[in-house]
Amino acid sequence: MGGEIMNLIKVCLSVLASLCYSYFIVSKIPKGKFRFISLLPIFFLFIALPLLLSSAILSGITAFFITWLATFRLALFSFDSGPLSAGPSKSLLVFIAVACLPVKIKPNQQHPSRRDHRETPKLPINFAVKVLVFGVFVGFNQYKELVHPKVFLGLLCCQVFLFMEVLFSLCSALVRCATGLEVEQPSDEPYLSTSLQDFWGRRWNLMVTNLLRHTVYKPVKSAAETVVSERWSPLPAMVATFLVSGLMHELMFYYVNCVRPSWEVTSFFVLHGVCLVVEVGVKSVFSGRWRLPWAASVPLTVGFVVATSFWLFFPPLIRAGADTRVMEEVKFLFEPVRENIPLLNTTMS
Repeated sequence: MGGEIMNLIKVCLSVLASLCYSYFIVSKIPKGKFRFISLLPIFFLFIALPLLLSSAILSGITAFFITWLATFRLALFSFDSGPLSAGPSKSLLVFIAVACLPVKIKPNQQHPSRRDHRETPKLPINFAVKVLVFGVFVGFNQYKELVHPKVFLGLLCCQVFLFMEVLFSLCSALVRCATGLEVEQPSDEPYLSTSLQDFWGRRWNLMVTNLLRHTVYKPVKSAAETVVSERWSPLPAMVATFLVSGLMHELMFYYVNCVRPSWEVTSFFVLHGVCLVVEVGVKSVFSGRWRLPWAASVPLTVGFVVATSFWLFFPPLIRAGADTRVMEEVKFLFEPVRENIPLLNTTMS
């Protein structure tokens, strides 16, 4: 445990030094290829840092925050684009937060120094409920041998959703407390999605959606317009975006599982990219003349996402035992508080 903490400190100090270098030195280099080249050592470092950690949770979060978010945002920053370049000049603290946390600062805000810091930022009102329900689901994990595999996968879906929601809420609260700036919601009730386009484009993990839109979708769409008409150029851009997302998830899974990629996760995202292209094509044919009612479109959309995740997304994690490792680590984190919460104490004992 002590060695893991020391490695985590090394990772944090490496990230801090890298972002200070980017803020104070790289920002002075003219935008373009020379700024991008100056960031290449940082990119390679960010890819290697999660390998220093053996904890499934720590390596996964580090990979998501640093290897994916920070690397992609710095790549945009090298061309004076993306959240690190948008808006007025940023303080070092805001630059670091925006670079490596799953947050997006709301535009047109006052400078944090002008805000009233006597107002204490608060987490969303349902945050405590999400934490409690997540803890209960973690406790039920010990009974997975007694339930049907599909039921267990359903619980795993809920655990992943709640874990991401809790993590994003904590990051948003941290940024609000540290900078005084308001941030946008990271997700928007994805369980109410009426289509794949609605789920991936407007509801689920909006920080990554926005990042992929600028790093993959727009460049590929512009390139495709030189080959096909503007009407059809979004289609290859969609598939390319989902392919990159799948490859990045495959890399995240490698850090957590420590096994050779099976490419099932990549297949999951490519499948959704192709299905989204078909969905957009069907919508363009009907041009709004006919659409499924909400009561039918929501179960079909959520059911398709859940069913395909059962098939392709979760099996690599379960085969490698990552789900068990994560749940054991979460139980360890909950240990200080479970004695004071009877429900958690019952389910996690």
